[in-house]
Amino acid sequence: MTDASVVGKVSARDLARDAARLMLTKRAEDVLILDLAGLDGICDYFVLATGQSEVQTKAIADAVDEGLRARGIRPWHTEGYEARRWILLDYVDVVVHVFHVRAREFYLLDKLWGDARREVVAD
Repeated sequence: MTDASVVGKVSARDLARDAARLMLTKRAEDVLILDLAGLDGICDYFVLATGQSEVQTKAIADAVDEGLRARGIRPWHTEGYEARRWILLDYVDVVVHVFHVRAREFYLLDKLWGDARREVVAD
């Protein structure tokens, strides 16, 4: 997988940035893009965000899903919608992780992939 890989007509990097911007529309916190392309990762990018409640966590994930679907981009796989503690949207080259604040503190994905280049996304 490389940055040149595409989902439809969108590069993985652009898809990651679009997902991050969509997260901000629902006031997601600590939005971070991890570039895993140079590592032995399972995809090119992780996009991480935090919600303060289960309702907000779902709203953030919904904003990404709906925003990308409007552009013809659908996730290959989703999980976590039932519990709303860690919602995952898998776009193959880009995996979006929306955490409830306590789940993000517990799983520490940011630190697990500490070698990845990071891009903080803010308003």
